Amino acid sequence: MGTPTESEHGWFERGLSEVVGERRQLINLAYRLLGSLAEAEDAVQETYARWYAMPRDRQEAIESPGAWLTTVATRICLDLLGSARVRRERYVGTWIPEPLPDRTEWISGSAGGGGADPADWVTLDESVNMAFLVVLEAMTPAERVAFVLHDVFRYPFAEVAEIVGRTPAACRQLASSARRRLRAAQAPAVPTAGQAGVVRDFKEAWEAKDIEALIGLLDPGATMIADGGGLVGTVLRPVEGSERIAEYLIHIAGKAPGLTLLERTVNGRPGLVAQHAGVTVTVAAFSLGGGRITRIWAVRNPEKLRPWTENGQP
Repeated sequence: MGTPTESEHGWFERGLSEVVGERRQLINLAYRLLGSLAEAEDAVQETYARWYAMPRDRQEAIESPGAWLTTVATRICLDLLGSARVRRERYVGTWIPEPLPDRTEWISGSAGGGGADPADWVTLDESVNMAFLVVLEAMTPAERVAFVLHDVFRYPFAEVAEIVGRTPAACRQLASSARRRLRAAQAPAVPTAGQAGVVRDFKEAWEAKDIEALIGLLDPGATMIADGGGLVGTVLRPVEGSERIAEYLIHIAGKAPGLTLLERTVNGRPGLVAQHAGVTVTVAAFSLGGGRITRIWAVRNPEKLRPWTENGQP
């Protein structure tokens, strides 16, 4: 009588370990697909809810729980991407992907030290830098899913086809279209050390209210985009041109005395965090070209700053 019980217990332990062990991979996938940690967490939570809602005999019949979880999570994300387009059309101002802090900073600031948060599970490589995520936002949901699964996570097109319910040839075309979008939009990569130096100079010029220095650090055709989500005050349209951006930044510095600027890693690249009275109010990501700043993405929506504010982020 004891053998079946031990066997069942062994199956449960192995199955639980395999299923739970997929969580980091699923969070990484969902964040890249959705550009939002909060939505990624919800999608993964829904994936697990569907798994645990299945009768045990159906779970046992699934040869690869990891593949099943990936398929379900991807399909949930695909549905969310379709509805997100409608929601973002009603969004106040420009929608920017949710910025993430550096892994070590997240761990050191985790509230209560009660284990790692999902942001700790997101691998901060080039596929999550802000410029990359913004290009992903311009893709169709199908392009985005096919590209991320194949080019980022290295799934063969045959597996991608099974997950998204299209032919391998169709998925190959979708990924190819996504690559063309990426090549057309991306500037040549700038070494992290080089970007850090430019961002540091930018910070110091802003703190000194040196408008000429700011203009010199900005590409003449630079663009600054802010995301307040209608919850905090900010510009609703892109600010274009080095002079206009510099003037706007000086104006902001004058309106918010006591603003503190901190050099921080934002989505794996050098960025800035602005704090007022010790509270993080803006997280800025940068893109560079020719040694100058070409894009600034300033996230002010407090709902997107959760990883920077709820965990004691310095």
